Amino acid sequence: MKPVVTLVGRPNVGKSPLFTSLHPPRAALVADLPGLTSDRIYGDGKFGDRPYIVVDTGGLNGDGSGAGQDISALIAGQARLAMQEANAIVFLVDGRGGLTAGDEQIAAALRQMGKPIFVAVNKSEGVDPHIAAAEFQALGLGQPHAISAAHGDGVTSLMEAVLAELPAAAAEDVEPQEGVRVAVVGRPNVGKSTLINRMLGEERVLVYDQAGTTRDSIYIPYERDGRRYVLIDTAGVRRRARVEDVIEKFSVVKTLQAIDAAHVVIMMLDAREGVHTQDLTLAGMVVERGRALVIVVNKWDGLPQEQRQQVKTDIDRRLPFLDFAAIHFVSALHGTGVGNLFDAVQSAYAAAMRKIATPELTRILNQAVIHYPPPIAKGRRIKLRYAHQGGSNPPLIVIHGNQTAAVPAAYQRYLINTFREVFHLQGTPVRLEFKTGANPYAGRKNTLSKRQVAKRKRLQRYLKK
Repeated sequence: MKPVVTLVGRPNVGKSPLFTSLHPPRAALVADLPGLTSDRIYGDGKFGDRPYIVVDTGGLNGDGSGAGQDISALIAGQARLAMQEANAIVFLVDGRGGLTAGDEQIAAALRQMGKPIFVAVNKSEGVDPHIAAAEFQALGLGQPHAISAAHGDGVTSLMEAVLAELPAAAAEDVEPQEGVRVAVVGRPNVGKSTLINRMLGEERVLVYDQAGTTRDSIYIPYERDGRRYVLIDTAGVRRRARVEDVIEKFSVVKTLQAIDAAHVVIMMLDAREGVHTQDLTLAGMVVERGRALVIVVNKWDGLPQEQRQQVKTDIDRRLPFLDFAAIHFVSALHGTGVGNLFDAVQSAYAAAMRKIATPELTRILNQAVIHYPPPIAKGRRIKLRYAHQGGSNPPLIVIHGNQTAAVPAAYQRYLINTFREVFHLQGTPVRLEFKTGANPYAGRKNTLSKRQVAKRKRLQRYLKK
């Protein structure tokens, strides 16, 4: 397996910039704000021909723990789990701030882990490396490495030292494992992180009874019944008028990027709060991007029958454009109904990626036209001749004919519903593209024969009378 390198340290010492440097495909959310990272964030990296997994963690306050369910204690718990599964630990300290009591307490806890530990003195740009590292010799964790995560100084020598102490990855682990990418989206505090944990069967992401706990999108590889997935936990999306914090604005951007990267989107609604306008906006974003969709109504347990019926009515009334998506009523906290979501995800994914032969598409198109002909436009009936598939995720069906620009929206919905029913495309939006063939006689003047000219003159004389 690939070696795991975990980054730990106090808040705002530069763990996320170093994570971004070591895992360039997907940058972590970075800002000059302590405590921005709260969950474990994993990424695949490669140094030369040596692949590895790097883990970003939340900032530790120094005591390494915390009483009760305070969010700092939960962050520390996530960091401890990351350290336990690591093959090597990179302990970041602040070269500008100097050695602190918190650094010493973290170092004492790291010694008990029994793992290779490398001290990285960050923010050391413009300073002699020996001078920057001298103060941190007192930690007793070996020779410190002076680096600048933001500028990349010293990172190469740090990774050379780290990987020299670790075993090489097996041949089958060199290439990153891919799977069905599933993004879980919704408004803040609807239970996205709780659902991710129930699907994984462990407390993988931080759950706290406060909106906005998740700020960055978290990509989690997972395997179930021999099938690979990448679950993506995203930040809650509020109405634009309520988004004032700059960090939250970037979190929304990360969520939209996660939707674009996903094959299937699980959109969560809160049964106790009903369908909000923001739910409609978020659903429209998912459909606009053409992602396969599964609707999950959370917090279904304990609701009275009248309220359950009202929620179903609101969904039918306010989300009619999501009639292609399966709806599941679950309790993420207790796990009720969560096990059925993987089958729904696989069904939606299969529909989104389905390949359909051109003869089959043309046959169903002709049958649909015979059963319900297109309307007349400009005195002539619209003719739809044949169809072929132009892409997948979402399925794109290209239809050729005459006057296709005049096909009304109602008839397009009829065709989409026909294709969806016949080819079992439930769970994914279906897009149509119409193309009109060029008129071969366009620009060519018809030359009349002598007989046709004589007939025209006779008609003209008759009309004058």
